[in-house]
Amino acid sequence: MYFAALLARTEDGWEASDTELDDVETLSDLADLAREASPDEDTVLVLIEQEDAWFGVVRVDGEEDPRIYVSDAAAAARSSYGEILLTDELLGRDPDDGDVLDALDLDGTEDGESDEDDDDAAESPGTAGAADVPHGPVGDALILDDLGVSEKELRLMSTDAVTEIAESLGASETLETVR
Repeated sequence: MYFAALLARTEDGWEASDTELDDVETLSDLADLAREASPDEDTVLVLIEQEDAWFGVVRVDGEEDPRIYVSDAAAAARSSYGEILLTDELLGRDPDDGDVLDALDLDGTEDGESDEDDDDAAESPGTAGAADVPHGPVGDALILDDLGVSEKELRLMSTDAVTEIAESLGASETLETVR
């Protein structure tokens, strides 16, 4: 089960809204959604949590590039929402590397061999490239440091991280209105 919410920092404190991520396909879409939540270009946090598996924080400050933290990249890679956050840049991959290798026919099928293994891989969405995704946290662990959540505290969060983050920000009551 997933939970996603937006926390927008305003002059009057934090404002929360739950968010539907069904139409979000890219990190850019997610950043645009966050920017819409704060017309004054204030800080907006997108908090995403898959129960007992992983959580992610995306921070958007005005027109700056979004900052991302994911608690467990390997678990998130198995999720459509996690795949949005796990960009090539975040994982330290060169996005052009895959294009070059995909263009080469190195699977042995040119000799008439079966390509059943390729069919099996295609039937498992969300697992492509999962082998090269690290287990554990990735991204900017200092993403909430200036808001009172240290790198150490963020890395120690697990099962109910979204609630813990909201409590640390003084926004737990606000978040509970949309949970």
